[in-house]
Amino acid sequence: MMGIRDSRPRPESIISTEDLSRVFGSGETAVTAVNAVNLEVPKGELMAVVGRSGSGKTTLLNLLSGLDRPTNGKVMFQGRDLATFSESDLVELRRHKIGFVFQSFGLMPLLSAQENVELPLHISGVSWRERRGRAMASLDLVGLGPRARHRPYELSGGEQQRVSIARALVTGPEAIFADEPTGELDTTTALSIGSILKDVVKESKATIIIATHDLTLAGICDSVIQIADGALGGSPDLRPSESR
Repeated sequence: MMGIRDSRPRPESIISTEDLSRVFGSGETAVTAVNAVNLEVPKGELMAVVGRSGSGKTTLLNLLSGLDRPTNGKVMFQGRDLATFSESDLVELRRHKIGFVFQSFGLMPLLSAQENVELPLHISGVSWRERRGRAMASLDLVGLGPRARHRPYELSGGEQQRVSIARALVTGPEAIFADEPTGELDTTTALSIGSILKDVVKESKATIIIATHDLTLAGICDSVIQIADGALGGSPDLRPSESR
């Protein structure tokens, strides 16, 4: 008896990998941080990569974003092998097509929220009028328009991370990589950041990949993959412990 074929179209992938590996060191001291990973990242999706500290999450994000080069295998971004990119190509990729959100926020303390968000556009030579308009649109998207003039020390941790998200958005990237974006936040604030990231995906159509050990945050993502000892495993159990 023939099986039923799923006629639904598969979502287009923005990033894919083929036997992707990254080894640090050599000989007996070599450490395989990412081990033969094959992955498809659908366009316009909020994806979580979960795993314990040292599992390879950050290394995988660095490879997917072109911040690091693989030891073996390849990363395809919009159908193009990142290995074929020159250093200047990678700089342009990160300026225009990729955004980053970090655990520690990475905001300039003497600049206002608006000025922090404008910074990537300033570096790219965008006019002040366009910078101002795009920065305010990004801040409005994360609900911080009224706080645009405040400096980081005048903002809560959750608000600072929202500024960081707005800064990642302001260049209109195709993909945003968030490495433990809620690691320094309490559970309630972390979930609010997760909800904002979902809204960002919906409104901007960007793809967001989160590296996290927080299964509650992962539970609100569109898809979840698990990494352990550098290799991908099955999807983690995201149910609350009392329901297992």
